[in-house]
Amino acid sequence: MNKVILGIESSCDDTSAAVIRDGVLLSNVIASQKVHEAYGGVVPELASRAHQQNIIPVVHEAIRQAGISKNELSAVAFTRGPGLLGSLLVGVSFAKGLALALDVPMVDVNHLQAHVLAHFIKKDEADNSQPSFPFLCLLVSGGNSQIILVRNWNDMEVVGQTIDDAAGEAFDKCAKVIGLPYPGGPWVDKLAKEGNPDRIPLNKPHIAGYDYSFSGLKTSFLYFLRDRLQENPNYIEENKADLCASLQKTVVEILMQKLRKAAKDLNIREVAVAGGVSANSGLRKAFEEHAARYRWKIHIPPFAFTTDNAAMVAMSGYFKYLAGDFASMDCVPFSRVEI
Repeated sequence: MNKVILGIESSCDDTSAAVIRDGVLLSNVIASQKVHEAYGGVVPELASRAHQQNIIPVVHEAIRQAGISKNELSAVAFTRGPGLLGSLLVGVSFAKGLALALDVPMVDVNHLQAHVLAHFIKKDEADNSQPSFPFLCLLVSGGNSQIILVRNWNDMEVVGQTIDDAAGEAFDKCAKVIGLPYPGGPWVDKLAKEGNPDRIPLNKPHIAGYDYSFSGLKTSFLYFLRDRLQENPNYIEENKADLCASLQKTVVEILMQKLRKAAKDLNIREVAVAGGVSANSGLRKAFEEHAARYRWKIHIPPFAFTTDNAAMVAMSGYFKYLAGDFASMDCVPFSRVEI
């Protein structure tokens, strides 16, 4: 078939470009933005300016690493949303200009769907590890915590989602409270390996159905620390590893409890995980344990595909290209888009 898709991702603070040929990944280049660390979170204006600086060299490098010419591209896929509007505008505008210059079609991609479809990226032509339809996908990141029923690449249904905060946000906010750098999730994961996960009891929400809630967990974590610090001003420093281990265990148990219920009720044993929090070692271990205990066939993405990346955008664009689902030149990005 020889269909070559360039993917462009600029939804938040990572500028990324990737090339896929017939589903096989040829390159995936990511430029991260360190400027936000000093502010404890992503600053939208700074993010969009950094994208403007990064996007040309990143796309150039992705095409170079793929070993192709830009004239071999069949289409340009780009993230249309959800995300930061200023950041999205940079990627969308560049994709329009490149597609127009090369006279190739454009494909707009839903960022959330792309995370799910990252599981279909092939490392080589012999790779057949992709999920079978239907399957469940737990999408967990700083902005999303969803259980998605995936019937086909273009037929996804959110059966459960957070009613307030996302799991990744809970990690980051609790990490900030105990003085860890931004983003806090990886730091919590690192320190959790040194701590006792059963040392500190934390509240778990009681939400009906398959929905999640993490705002109560953040509040209980904050109040617990407030009370301990009144007794011992050095409590956090003396117990940081146990705090991280207990927090991680609680978040993972909340996530897996609802996913386990959904898999049982829907009679599905093929289960995937996606999004930034899928890099968490505790969550990955829980998936492996559930695979052994409940005979799940699990799909855990490589670390390169957990955070925002253009490989997943190119993969989603590849499916849409084959279906003839193209974007027009007057399309605009959206900051909020649902599956």
